Amino acid sequence: MIVYVPDTFNTASWIYYGRAKEGGRFFLTEGKRAEVPTACIIFLAEMLSWPPKSYVERIYNLNWWTEMLRGGHFAAM
Repeated sequence: MIVYVPDTFNTASWIYYGRAKEGGRFFLTEGKRAEVPTACIIFLAEMLSWPPKSYVERIYNLNWWTEMLRGGHFAAM
């Protein structure tokens, strides 16, 4: 109901459709780097594992990296 009543279902479900259409979680091709300042908060209880920090630093302009001890997919709760 949270996404149905305010008519935001399409926006909320796009991540799942987009991943299937675009082939999942792929990063930039080798040799390219995103220079936009990037911050990552990693929740260790997430459903999927995240790449190591060294990999993220190679591809993104990583300014902030935090690994949380608790939390997961719905971290705010």
